[in-house]
Amino acid sequence: MAQNNFFPQLVYSFFSKLFSVKENKSVEIGTPKKILIIRPHNQLGDLLAGVSLLRAVKETFPECRLTLIVSPFNYTGLVKNKFIDRLAVFDKLKIYNPLYFIRFYRLLKEEYDLAVVPVTVSISFTSNLIARISSSKIRIGPNSLNGKENKSAFFFDRRVNIDWRKHPDSNVSERSLDILRPFGINTKDYRSEISFDENDVQAAKSFLESLPIADKTRHEKFSSEAKIFLIGFHTGAGKIPNRWSLDKYIQLMNELIERYPVKFYLTGSTSDKEEISYIKSRSAFDAGLFINRKIPEVAALISLSDLFISNDTGIMHVAGATETPQISIFGPTNPFNWAPVGKNKYFIRKSELIDDVSVSDVFEMCTGILDGKRNEINYAE
Repeated sequence: MAQNNFFPQLVYSFFSKLFSVKENKSVEIGTPKKILIIRPHNQLGDLLAGVSLLRAVKETFPECRLTLIVSPFNYTGLVKNKFIDRLAVFDKLKIYNPLYFIRFYRLLKEEYDLAVVPVTVSISFTSNLIARISSSKIRIGPNSLNGKENKSAFFFDRRVNIDWRKHPDSNVSERSLDILRPFGINTKDYRSEISFDENDVQAAKSFLESLPIADKTRHEKFSSEAKIFLIGFHTGAGKIPNRWSLDKYIQLMNELIERYPVKFYLTGSTSDKEEISYIKSRSAFDAGLFINRKIPEVAALISLSDLFISNDTGIMHVAGATETPQISIFGPTNPFNWAPVGKNKYFIRKSELIDDVSVSDVFEMCTGILDGKRNEINYAE
């Protein structure tokens, strides 16, 4: 064990001697004009849920220029976000490329007034080091997380102890702000947000033009004037325990077809190929495939929908950034921490086993949402 700890201790000792800065316990940071936020990890959902931090910065300092560093994987999720003035990519696979290194180093060496490393799940040595290398007057980062010491806290002059153990059900959109709250940076709006433009909306509408009725035979029993509900599904997830049964998804879709005139579509990427193929091969209904699309296009399509249903995964947070009614199905993770917040955002969880959620559980929630929409239409008429 001592040998296993020796190398990390040597690394921390080395960087401490080279880059340690003196802690400043003041919470006064002035009015920063150029702000650098560093979040180069691959968890898209974590990043989207933390948009509340970006909003808080812009609400507090509306004249500031905000630069956000993200990973290549997450770039498209925030490429058009209205709170970001410049989006930069940190690609650790390219950092040894001299040209890439020089460009990235120049970015860091611009004169920033403030650099921030948010934390939600774990402490990142790489993010902390990037903040230290940056030419920033003030650097804010974690001193500890849930009682665990940040061994590279010496990179920051403003160090924040973050502890959620007394509030285990707080949402990540709230938690993201804890790094900045001591300095008077906050917001009351915890919603996520994905910005999309008219090109994204047109891409979504072009897809919808050719989207078929889910089941023409069963559709004939409805009035020709009845509203056709557009319902989207995301049936995959990076983590297997977060995947609701595909057979249950198929059964749910069949029950929806019996009750409503509907059109279905499935979102996903190449990594969801097996799940999508399974549903297509074992169902008698039609569903459009919106696959390998840019995140703003996916957000635009969901925004045009009447309902979106998904597992606990990154696309759940994309849907969470829209105003569309949404049902998120949870298993092992705590939905109070991770479910999207806001109006029309619902979740279902029975236990750590996601398949303990029944089809009837989800269908009941669907009928409440869709019947409500239908009543609104009838009332308006």
